[in-house]
Amino acid sequence: MSGHSKWATTKHKKAIIDSRRAKNFAKLIKAIEVSARAGGADVSGNPTLFDAIAKAKKNSVPADNIDRAVKRGAGLETGGKEWETIMYEGYAAGGVALLIECLSDNRNRAASEVRVAVTRNGGNMADPGSVSYLFNRKGVVIVSKNKGQVTEDSLLEVVLDAGAEEVNDLGDSFEIVAQPSGLVAVRTSLQTAGIDYDSADTSFLPSISIPIDFDTAKKVFDLIEAIEELDDVQNVYGNFDVSDEVMASLS
Repeated sequence: MSGHSKWATTKHKKAIIDSRRAKNFAKLIKAIEVSARAGGADVSGNPTLFDAIAKAKKNSVPADNIDRAVKRGAGLETGGKEWETIMYEGYAAGGVALLIECLSDNRNRAASEVRVAVTRNGGNMADPGSVSYLFNRKGVVIVSKNKGQVTEDSLLEVVLDAGAEEVNDLGDSFEIVAQPSGLVAVRTSLQTAGIDYDSADTSFLPSISIPIDFDTAKKVFDLIEAIEELDDVQNVYGNFDVSDEVMASLS
């Protein structure tokens, strides 16, 4: 006997899930604030804010929290912070390149926490520019397959004329890639066609990917998880390629 009741174990798991959910909420709220500050509170004239709000709603962030974040960002309510986007670069196991995107109100704290998380979990920090050239900024829309209701052909028909560059099969969903400036047109084409999407963001996609085996993948994922735990970290991008077999083993 382990000495832990099933209820205690369940409570512990729930606490971890709730903690991660709270962190995710905070990151989504932060993105809304930044978008509202940059482009104003009117979603019809601020597509970045539209997408940030849509993503928050998809992740069950309460409407009241969303509304207050928009007001804080737009200066209509007190309490807003001066968030700054900061990019850090590093390497994980197997020479995998990492881009770490932060939104922080304290550059020194963000730098220190990222450095500690990376070095303590088997990674190395890299000089600015030594990793970023391996990535391209793109507009990315994720569409769920919805039990086969959406096919690659039907998606291509809708989004190619809107400026999409490619559609990739991710297993349970499709990834539509476009230039960042074409993100709104692609997203609008899906809405017009009545196709629901999970998220629409600007992202960093690798120009070259490194295939990694099980042991390396475990180290890379553990490192990324440690980095994503940090409050200032919004996104972590890597140039690794993991086969279905390795993913199944990790699962």
